[in-house]
Amino acid sequence: MVSFSAPEIIYHTSEEKHAATILSDEINMRINCSEITEYDFRIIFSQNSDFTSPDDFSVLIEEKQIIFSASGIRGFIFAIGLFLRKCSVTENTISLLWNISGKYTPDKKIRGHQVGYRQTSNTYDAWDIPEYRRCYLDMMYFGVNTCEHIPYENGTSNRNSIMRRDEQELLYAAAKEADDLGLDVSVWYPNCEKDIETAIKNREELFSKAERLDYIFPPGGDPGDIQPEELMTRCKEFREILKKYHPTAGMWPSAQQPHQFPDWGTKFLWEMKKMPDFIDGVITGPNAAFPLDILRRHLPQKYPIRLYPDITHNLRCEYPVHFDRDDWHYALQTANGRESINPRPTEYKKIHADTRGYVIGSVSYSEGVNDDINKAVWSALDFDPDTPVREILEDYSRLFFHGTDFEKAADGIFGLEKNWEGAPEENPCIENTLKLWEELGNENKQLLSNWRYIQCLFRARCDAFVRRRILFENSLITQAKRIALSDIKKAEEILRTPLPENISELKKQIEENGKQLFDLIGMQLDVSNYHAKNFERGAVLDTIKLPVTDLPWLLNCFEKAENLNDDEKTAYIIRCFNRNKVEKDEYYYSVALHGLNPGGVKQNSGFYMNIQADRPDKNNGTLPTSLFKLFDHFSFRLKTGGLKYDTDYILQITYRDSNNEDSKNHRVLVNGHCVFCGQQFGGTRNYDYEQDMLPDGFIAVEYNIPAQFIINGCIDLSITEKVNGFEIAELRLTKKSYKSISGGNV
Repeated sequence: MVSFSAPEIIYHTSEEKHAATILSDEINMRINCSEITEYDFRIIFSQNSDFTSPDDFSVLIEEKQIIFSASGIRGFIFAIGLFLRKCSVTENTISLLWNISGKYTPDKKIRGHQVGYRQTSNTYDAWDIPEYRRCYLDMMYFGVNTCEHIPYENGTSNRNSIMRRDEQELLYAAAKEADDLGLDVSVWYPNCEKDIETAIKNREELFSKAERLDYIFPPGGDPGDIQPEELMTRCKEFREILKKYHPTAGMWPSAQQPHQFPDWGTKFLWEMKKMPDFIDGVITGPNAAFPLDILRRHLPQKYPIRLYPDITHNLRCEYPVHFDRDDWHYALQTANGRESINPRPTEYKKIHADTRGYVIGSVSYSEGVNDDINKAVWSALDFDPDTPVREILEDYSRLFFHGTDFEKAADGIFGLEKNWEGAPEENPCIENTLKLWEELGNENKQLLSNWRYIQCLFRARCDAFVRRRILFENSLITQAKRIALSDIKKAEEILRTPLPENISELKKQIEENGKQLFDLIGMQLDVSNYHAKNFERGAVLDTIKLPVTDLPWLLNCFEKAENLNDDEKTAYIIRCFNRNKVEKDEYYYSVALHGLNPGGVKQNSGFYMNIQADRPDKNNGTLPTSLFKLFDHFSFRLKTGGLKYDTDYILQITYRDSNNEDSKNHRVLVNGHCVFCGQQFGGTRNYDYEQDMLPDGFIAVEYNIPAQFIINGCIDLSITEKVNGFEIAELRLTKKSYKSISGGNV
């Protein structure tokens, strides 16, 4: 271990001086070097033309000195990053914990992240050049060599109220700043213009004014949805202009398929097999035309593939939380929404391992700093895929939480990922993780102005808030249900019990952290105060207020029953309490409550989980938790047993009300027997159930199941509609003689 408190930094060339200034600033952030009179350590920068790649560098540790060698500023910054990641800070001393001597060459050629300055971002649009420079350095310390920016998407500015600059003006300045650090610049530039003349004009303006451009990324779709033939025509025209101003820059369209063109992927490959010389590589990401392995198999080998992984979103995205099993709890989906602070280190390690063999690198899709830890993890793996996740998180902690217990901070990050395992009320990790982050802040007061620490504390508090609310509200529901038969008024009073102090105080702390994050880094955590574009764009302070139990729905039921007489009101409220209850020889299933593998049946791939819970216009007290998720696909399958052998049953399914008139082959099969086949959705509507138990937008359809279709009390249910598909939220199997719409006895 090497330790020092007074380093002398030696340089000779301008590139070395540039690097020395960066390192000096970093050291001064960690220890006080203002009154140094004698040096106890030397750090030497040595520019070496023997390095053939700007990404390569070496480190040599000798007695009382360390030598960083590279061909230029990029390699020097990578060396600085490695050094800082392996150093701990105690009092006024920096200690290098490992011997990092050696030559370093990254695994992937392209390693970067999108940092687009646009109104949809949850953070970047609040920045100016100093914030971008800091972001560039922080990313480069984990080996990033590419940043990706976004111009006017439709040819004109969409500047919002917190942007300090015009979007394109910022792009030019940010590209210049990137060039100063040796960072490649990519531009995501969709084909949103309807005519090619306007598109050419817009690109000439951008290409001529940007001081550095290395890659142009026109997405095939999402947005800019055009057919592959036109995409190729435009790429050829754009590349000619690009080469006029940036001779070494490349044209990299993406194989992202517009939804309205089912044969888009086939046409794209057909165009690529013509071997166009104006295409330098292909990108793939969300809404991919093909799985990555299929694209690599069929794309001519001369074209490398760059991955565009979505590391910023939690749901309604390419890699939803628990992407390989889709079991993220509905309450956590509600509170966190699509774009919350979302460290998922072990998940992204798996995704990286599954994809790295097909690509030459990646530039991630990001909308702000909510994915900051994911950026570090993905970058480190692109540089060296064999790096353990634990090591990456400890590096992150030493780099950004200097002076703290880095092992404890790494544990805290792992804890945030573990918080999202299972039902919150059954996960004691949530409270332990909060305690850990609060202890870190109490032990290290400098962290209280560190936005990365505040992010982790904010997320830990949000998770604990959800857990405590669920425990508290479900206890109220249990109490109210017990007393409802004898005292309906008292039951309502119980449900209206205000939050206890330990929960309301936590909510106040969360709101304070939200303001801190806006002030410190420009993070926009709600719409009304901090300018989030909408609820999907990181507005956690809005979504965390939404219902996470049935309590608000039950209170809404009390309001609906206000004009009923006492007996009718009591009967209705009891039905609401027993909404999902069935007898022991019956069956109830909800996608939200019970997951996607009922009876051990795995659903066919390609489904879409249409989350309702984080939508303020849907989850507004009229939506029971059983309807928080809609499974959207062309098929659904379920197995169960325990039914009576000699009894007819009614299958009642809750669908989203989206009937397609051209759907003529909606099929419901039980043990291979056709229960219904015809116009979607068929069956018999249960209007009483819809009125009592469903909000607008849902329908309840019943199908008769004869006893002879049931085999020894078992059924294998299959629902298909191969053209338009359908969305299903819940279903129940009740004996045909059973009349109550509650699904259980009153």
